[in-house]
Amino acid sequence: MNAPSFDTKDMLEADGDSSGFGFIYGSDLFIGTEPTMPKDCVTIFDTPGFAPYLGLTSKGYEYPSIQVRVRNKKYIDGWNLIENIKDSLHGRSHETWNGTLYTIIYCTSGPALLDRDDNGNFRFICNFNLQRRAV
Repeated sequence: MNAPSFDTKDMLEADGDSSGFGFIYGSDLFIGTEPTMPKDCVTIFDTPGFAPYLGLTSKGYEYPSIQVRVRNKKYIDGWNLIENIKDSLHGRSHETWNGTLYTIIYCTSGPALLDRDDNGNFRFICNFNLQRRAV
C-alpha cells in the first residue's frame, strides 16, 4: 500500500473539477516537506495513527493519520482553503485508491491556525484519521 499521503494527494487532485481546487502535485500540492515556494501551497504529512488490526484476516485494517497544512499569504484565503479540504475529505467512505480501500476518512481536529512562517504567511492545519486495507 502507498503512504496515506500519496493516496490523499490523488483524492485532492481528482476533486479539482468538483471542488475547484485544481491542485497539481509538485506545483502547489506537496507531500512530506513544505517547500519555500510557492507561498500559497498545500502539504500533506503522514502522522502517527493507531495500531493495525490484528484480527483473523489476511488483509488487515490499518488506522493511519495525516495532517494537511495550507500556507497562504492571506488569512481568509488560507482559512477557506483548509475548510474546503476538510469538507472534501471528511466522511469519505468506501473508496478505492491505488489498490487500497478507504473505509472511512474523518477529521479529528481542525481547521486551525498553526502559525505564521518566517515570511509572514499564514499556516493552517487539519488532522484526519483513516481506516484502510489492501484490496
